[in-house]
Formats: sequence, C-alpha cells, structure tokens
Amino acid sequence: MPAVRATDVVDRARSVLATELPDGARPVTAQPAPDPVSLPDTAVPQEGAPRLLVSHGCWYPSVDPGGRNAAFVCDRAGVPQLWAGPVDGDVVHLLDADPHPVTEVSWSPDGRWIAYTIAPGGGEHTRVLCVRPDGTGRRILAGGEPGSSAHLGCWTHDGSAVAVTVAEAPAQHLPVTVAVEPDLGLADTGGIGVAGVAGFSGAAGAAAASHPEGWTTRDGRATLLGTPPRAEPRPGRVAPGLPAVSPDARPGSGEPSPRTLSAYLVDPDGSAAPVLLASEREAATLRVCDLSRDGRLALLRRGPRGRRESLVVRIRDLRVTCSVPVADGDPWIGGFAPDGRTLWLRSDHAREYAALYAVRLGPRGQRLGLTVASQRDGGGLELLALDRNGRSGVLSWNMRGVSELEVAPLVPARTDGTDGTDGPAEAAVGPARAVPLPHEVVTRVAAPALADAPLLALSGSQRRPGVWWLPPGTALRTPWSSRDEDAAPGSHPTVRPVPMRPVARDGLGLGGWYYRAAGRSLAEPAPCVLHLHGGPEEQERPVFEPLFHELLGRGLDVFAPDVRGSSGYGRSFVDADLGRGRFAAIDDVADCAAHAVLAGLADPRRLAVIGHSYGGYLALASLVWHPDLFRTGVPVCGMSDFATFFAGTEPWIAQSAAHKYGHPERDRELLRSLSPMSRIDALRVPVLAVHGEHDTNVPPGESEQFVRAARERGVEAELLVLRDEGHYFRRADNRRTFRRATADWIQRHLTG
Repeated sequence: MPAVRATDVVDRARSVLATELPDGARPVTAQPAPDPVSLPDTAVPQEGAPRLLVSHGCWYPSVDPGGRNAAFVCDRAGVPQLWAGPVDGDVVHLLDADPHPVTEVSWSPDGRWIAYTIAPGGGEHTRVLCVRPDGTGRRILAGGEPGSSAHLGCWTHDGSAVAVTVAEAPAQHLPVTVAVEPDLGLADTGGIGVAGVAGFSGAAGAAAASHPEGWTTRDGRATLLGTPPRAEPRPGRVAPGLPAVSPDARPGSGEPSPRTLSAYLVDPDGSAAPVLLASEREAATLRVCDLSRDGRLALLRRGPRGRRESLVVRIRDLRVTCSVPVADGDPWIGGFAPDGRTLWLRSDHAREYAALYAVRLGPRGQRLGLTVASQRDGGGLELLALDRNGRSGVLSWNMRGVSELEVAPLVPARTDGTDGTDGPAEAAVGPARAVPLPHEVVTRVAAPALADAPLLALSGSQRRPGVWWLPPGTALRTPWSSRDEDAAPGSHPTVRPVPMRPVARDGLGLGGWYYRAAGRSLAEPAPCVLHLHGGPEEQERPVFEPLFHELLGRGLDVFAPDVRGSSGYGRSFVDADLGRGRFAAIDDVADCAAHAVLAGLADPRRLAVIGHSYGGYLALASLVWHPDLFRTGVPVCGMSDFATFFAGTEPWIAQSAAHKYGHPERDRELLRSLSPMSRIDALRVPVLAVHGEHDTNVPPGESEQFVRAARERGVEAELLVLRDEGHYFRRADNRRTFRRATADWIQRHLTG
C-alpha cells in the first residue's frame, strides 16, 4: 500500500476535530500548532569553518535515502554543530554555523530535508529546525516561541512531514477527560489498562494520572506528582475528569505547575497545516517514534522514567488502541512492520532486561498478541533501528557495559491464510548476523537504507566518539571522524580500563571500571578519584572520557563504579535505590572505595570523589555521610537539598524525580534526611562545586547554597560557574576549563 502524504492526514484530522464528542465533552486544548519560520542560511564549506579541535568527536548520524551520505553532530569548531558529507569521502559541510549546540539529527526519507534539534544558549529548552542538504532553506519548525520548547520525532515514510513535540505550560488548569478504544487490548497489558494511558489525550480528551498496582509498595510512601487516583471511566466513553492539580497543593509546596505536551506533524515546506497527533497534560515525555506506512497508526513513547510506555494511536480518530510498557534509555523504542500489523518494540515488560518484543496488531490497531522475539541472558537490548523497508533490524545489546551488535531479518506476524499459508502466526526474528565492532560501545544506530550496511556512532576507552560504516565483512571509519591515534594528543597515552565487581555491605553485587594511571606498578597504591555517574539510571561504560584522561595524565587513578540504581544490571538493580534504598546507595560509594583500597590499587589516605547531576548529589552525600573517607570532592550540577530542588527544577523533571526520590510533600521527612544540606555540619574537606549558568534541570542555587554553608562553617569551598552552559557542558572551551580546574583542584588536595 502506498504511503499516505501529510495532506491526506490533514483532511482526515480536520473532519475528526470537527466531530461532536460523546456526552458533549470538548477536546482538551493542545499547545498552539507550530508555524515554521524562515531563517538566514549560515552554511559554510569545510575549509571556511574554524577548526578549534584536532581531536574532535562525531556522533548522532542520520543517513540519506541511498545510505551513502550522512548528517551528523560534530564539535570540530568548538561546539556541537550540524555537518553533512559522504560516508566514504572527506569533504564535509557545516550546515548551520550558529553557536547553539545541536543535539539530534534526522534526514528525511525523501532526502529533501534534514531536521535537527538545538539547545539555545546551552540550556534545557530546545528547538526543532530543518535545513536542506545543501545548507539552504533553514527554518525553525517548533520551539521558537518565548518560554516554549520542542523535541524532534520521526518523519512520515514519504518525507512529507516530520513529527515534533511542543511543550509549554498552559495558562490555566483544564478539566481532564479520557478517550480509550473499548476492547482493544488495553485490559491485558500487565496492569496498565486504562490507567496506562493516564493523562494522555488525542483530539477526544485526556486522562487522569493514576498509579499502577503495587507502585506505592515498591516505592515506599512516594507518589507521583499531579493528579490523584480516580475511578476508571467506562471504556470507549469520554468521561469528564477532575482538575489535574491535587486539591491540597499549596503555593511553594514543590508541586509543579501543569504543562501540556502536544505532538504534531509539520510540513517543512509549509504547504500543509500542522496535524495534531496527541496532547498530554502534566507530561514528563511525549515523542512520536514511528508512523505506519499507510498513515493509519502512530507509535508514541510517553511517561516519566521508570514508567515509560508505548502507545499506538489510531490517527483517524486519535484514539489509543494499544499500550505496552517499554524500557528507559534510548527514546527511539521501535517501529511498525510494512503492513502495520506488527509492532517491533524494545521493552523490559515483565523482564529484568530489555528484549525485542513483537506486538501483533489487529485491523483497528488493537493488540492481539505479545511475544519476545529476541533476548539475551544477562544483558539488555539497548538500541533498535529498523531499516527503511522495515524488514530488517539492527540490534545493539548492552552486555555488562560493552556493546554487541547484530543484524537480523524481522518476519512480521501472519494474520490470516490469504497468502497461501495455513493461518495466523506470531512474528519472529530470522537468523542474526553478528557484527564485529572496532570499539567497545555503540552510542547510536542510524536507521539504515539497508540493514546489512549500518552506520553507527561508536565510542571506546581509547578513541573519541566517531561514526563508522559497517558493510559486510569490514568496519570503515568515516574519513571525517577523528583517527584513533588523535584521541589524546600530547604525551599521555590513553588507558583501557578493567572491570571491577565490588560487593556492597548488604551483599549486593556492584560493578564498574578501574583506570590505572600509566607507568604505575600494580603493587603501588595510588591516589584515586571515584567518579559517580548521573541518572541515577545511567551506567559507567568503557568510553573515552577527557576528564579521566586529564586526571590519569597527572598520575591519578580513576574508579568509575555502578552503585545500586544504575542501569545495565536489570530492573531490580535499578529499583534497589528507591525510597530509603537511597541510603544504601550512599553506602555503596564507601564500599566501592573500600574495594579499591583492599585490592591494593587505591591509597586510602588519598581518595577524592566527583560526580555529575545525580552523581553530583551522591558526591555531596558521600562527603557528609562518610566525612573521613575522602580528602576532597567535586560535585557537578548536583542536588544539595531536595526541597529547593523540587521547587526550582522543571515541572516534568520534578514528575520523574518524584518516582525516584519521593514526593516533596508526602515524603518531606525522607527527602530532608536524604539531603546533603541536612548534614552540612559533618563536612570536613574542601569542595569545588561546578555548575552551568543556564541549568534548569538542577538549578545553580543547589551548588550556591552548599558552598555558602560550607564557607560559613570554615570549610574551604569554591564555585565554578560555566557561562552559556546548561545541565550538560557542550562547548569545547568550557569543557577544557572544567577539566583543568577539576584536575588542578583534586591534584592539589591529593598530592600537594
């Protein structure tokens, strides 16, 4: 069946939006439809672009329809920007010379446009733009309005429109309604049911936020921010709901003001009006991941971390027809088979580790079956990319921190016997071909024209992030990616880490990677820096980290552990830090330090701790819970007090954070006892706090108040604020300043 163009969907959607809803209910007001705005062209040829970095990184590739040209993000000019060029040639072009960091890239299936996301000023509010492959026609598609933000979704398969999600806090609270298709597989989704589409709406309405059975017992007393539980509406009806804000919410209580996420199809040419696909109030995330080739169905990913789910939305009437829980991590969760009757998903539904699921769909988009099509023992499916035909997939598995890649044919479900077969059959994965990798970790798989020749973003402990082309039997580094020998210019060699398996005091097995400074005897205990990752659901991986290289070059070992709450070890491990389990995670840091000391690697008198985001919180907590363990600490963008964090962070971040840490009102005492500020009197060692000035994820005040309190108690404390940065440091000059200031500080306090 030929693909349906966006203009056809527009006509259908207009008729739906004009339809009177049952019981006289009115559609929930979505965010204003995005209106493309033309911008001046800023493309320059390779020779005209400044090259500030010899050892640069290239990542997030997207290929053209033929698979021989790629658009990608590269920081060779000092900031992540949009570039394009052939995968087998060294002539590339800078398509957008503006200084705003680029975060995502997607080449349209018809080859006419490249859509991409930028972070103005390095902050957390993003915009979606597009540009032609020759650098002309640059325009804003969404997110250009003051106070708004936008995120990139998928393209229609004919390239006539791209999905975008627009976020902006509504001016007033709206009533909540729900529209769910009756008897379409929602009742047997493992406890999801109607509650699984809580807060979601198409044109017909939205649903009230509700908690899955057993949620409060799993997380202690914590509950999600937002709507209180309520009675389930009758299936297929549009039922008026309650206000989306708890009636006992008070100003300044930490409750976030509600916001609405609205997903649209936008025509970059501007010849068709935007098409509303979905709208959700009090949303943590909402992304359009795929559209069926016949234009009937849309695949959406929504929900806060730890409670992500996929929704199949029938575009004709914007009704949710299927819901399946999916894993955290990469937002691109899967896609439809060519006939739209099978959905391939990366999901950890009812499992410890994510696997490839095949969802058999009925003619109206309802779920008829759910099977595990591919799985690994002791490891999870981390990345999934379908080829442009939807008949093969590239699967990247996370096996204890190291990637394993395979290419496999995807055989969709057979729904009847009209093709000469005996009848229905479940979907399956054909014989897989393992693809050897030149480096340890796959960070991105570009949806390939042909799965047999995927384009990957790779990183390793001894190389900068780069893009590789992997036709059968070979692995080719793109000429515009950094060479391995350029990974660390200077006199200090790169270091390959070794895995470590500490055991916590309660017997829980932990993980991590140990980096030994070059030239040091294994029998010599060394000054050691513990690096704590963010998330908490991130994972330490054997990738090249410039900060580690800086520290190792100064004779400091680095131990990067995975404490409880990290990903890569199964869902139970991720959930082990929920509620009061956070105290055990703080103790894990001390247990990891003890492991390195008892192994004879680290000198117990010369230990430091550093971490970013949640790792910054954990670094602060370690300094005040274990005040005699470390000589110094460097918390980066870390939370120091959960009360002020919840009051100052973005509302959607607060919603996800409540699931992990606790509710700012109902768990006030727990959060107070978990806050490093509550134990500031125990601090005994110098602290260097680092923050981005535009960080709205963890506001800079979290670092400022800790430094101020430390100084008031006579403890040495400094604050480094990086200009034009948000929660992540993306500019080369700022990253260099951060690395050197951090290494100077730690070296002075460990070896001075």
